[in-house]
Amino acid sequence: MTAMTLALPEEIELLRKAVRAFVENEAEPLAEQIERDARIPSILLKKAAEMGLFGLSIPPEYGGTGFGELGSVVALEELSRTNGAVSMVICPTAPAATIALAGNEEQKQTYLPPLARGERLASFCLTEPTAGSDATGIRTSAVRKGDRYILNGSKLYISRAAIAGTFIVTAVTDPARKAKGGITVFIVEREFPGFSVGSKDDEMGLRGSESAEVVFQDCEVPAANVVGAVGGGFDVMRKILDRARLWAAARSVGASQRILELSLQYAVTREQFGKPIGAFQAVRLKLADMATLLHAGRLMLYQTARKIDQGEEAVQEASMAKLFSSEAAGQIADMGVQIHGAMGFMKPTPVERFYRDVRAYRILDGTSDIQRLIIAGKLLRSHGLKVAVGE
Repeated sequence: MTAMTLALPEEIELLRKAVRAFVENEAEPLAEQIERDARIPSILLKKAAEMGLFGLSIPPEYGGTGFGELGSVVALEELSRTNGAVSMVICPTAPAATIALAGNEEQKQTYLPPLARGERLASFCLTEPTAGSDATGIRTSAVRKGDRYILNGSKLYISRAAIAGTFIVTAVTDPARKAKGGITVFIVEREFPGFSVGSKDDEMGLRGSESAEVVFQDCEVPAANVVGAVGGGFDVMRKILDRARLWAAARSVGASQRILELSLQYAVTREQFGKPIGAFQAVRLKLADMATLLHAGRLMLYQTARKIDQGEEAVQEASMAKLFSSEAAGQIADMGVQIHGAMGFMKPTPVERFYRDVRAYRILDGTSDIQRLIIAGKLLRSHGLKVAVGE
């Protein structure tokens, strides 16, 4: 089974083929170098920019591709068939989606074209020492002074932070109102006074995603850089996280597809007891489970992307897709390593790297437990019982 068994519009299939060729010809030959150096070579970023891959979540009137969410998740699938850092840096991003969905026209005209061209990368800054799954724990503060806000605080584990030039930052503007009405979203540029980036994180997987801490010390941000309404940050985040969760599902599906292919190749070439190991029932059962999990995850992914493209709410579906596909990727990676045996435990075997990379997808953009709480909350509210996510 391959991704091609599910019918998609012709233009999206052409996009898939183009991104697949980019991955096979340009990214995969550099996969081990990226792992070793924890950095994506600039030549790869340049080629991705020439293909328009940084404009996946940006409307065409601002230089984006115009493929919508279905096109974005298909492209992300393909980008996830190699080193996981590639799909973390060359991808539709929450910052671009934030400006496209909630920014004013001036912000869109200023920030989206350079992001679409890959001239400037962006990061979404939410997680803090006391905040992540619990958005009410945000401590980074923003105080209005004349035509500016003064930000103080820090954000942790921020993807692309080490190389980004634009940052979408959540900060508390009204401590008394907390999450509902007290959080505001800002566009912060790397050059703003009082902004700095710490040393790169040393991650177990996704090495090369350029994750780092960002720090605000009396950071001066123009009031014009507020995204949406002052105090409306919670609503902005909610819109964006649905898409971010869907993108995490796409990464999980793409990685799972490649792990299955690698396992099938190994099963027909590796011999034990005078025959290929794929002839043994224990291996065949694993391959069947891997393919079934993958197919179910892809169906959920595409259905949810189509729903978002139609302008419908997909909070529950995005959480389901993210939960299922990220958990499935963990199971598929584990079975892939088992099929490869000792070889799968060794570097630089690709399945060993995938095993570490996909572990992150159960954490990023809302942990599996948070997704379960979101799903259950929607179910219970539909039956008259209102519960908070953290309960």
